[in-house]
Amino acid sequence: MKQGVQWTLLFLAIVSLAIFITINSMWLYWLNVVLGDLSRVVGISTGRIMDNYGQLLSYLQLPWIHHLSMMDFPTSPSGRQHFSDVKNLFLLNNAVLIVTIVPAWRFLRRLWRTNQVWRLIRPFQVAAVVPILAGMMMAINFNQFFIAFHKTLFRNSDWLFNPQFDPIILVLPESFFSQCFIFAFLLFELVMIWGIWSGKESFNRL
Repeated sequence: MKQGVQWTLLFLAIVSLAIFITINSMWLYWLNVVLGDLSRVVGISTGRIMDNYGQLLSYLQLPWIHHLSMMDFPTSPSGRQHFSDVKNLFLLNNAVLIVTIVPAWRFLRRLWRTNQVWRLIRPFQVAAVVPILAGMMMAINFNQFFIAFHKTLFRNSDWLFNPQFDPIILVLPESFFSQCFIFAFLLFELVMIWGIWSGKESFNRL
């Protein structure tokens, strides 16, 4: 029972960390703004768009900010509701990361100290298949994948933004979200590869 909890905490820590890093990868959004020439789309400088995006991220991740306010992008009631729902999910992810990261690290350290890193091999091999399958689904039809993702997490249609009332969607292109998924999957996959490699190295030393 204890081992099952330890493995669960480990994978929760890895997943929540990958999501946290992805959410806070401002460089990825900046690339989309520059390469997508989004400043021309909305008539606002790249720096100004980044400031607005920073305000959005602050609202989504800081529990003491209760009101969404972006200097250049008004938000409709349904838009505010959607961002409130997203905020709850982001805060949940951050809470999971805070709760699991220390016990996950202790579990890994214990495996290292007892020369049992090889135990990572099979669980990580199985888990490594998940991003590959998800990536294949995205490659076939990302739009359908994106819709299914939202229908799973949200019980309303507030995420269907109308640019007339929620112009922020003009600087949040679908390509950016697809890149976020890919980046998060890649981070998770890299950890799995690292664990498999480390486990095999440990096994060879036995």
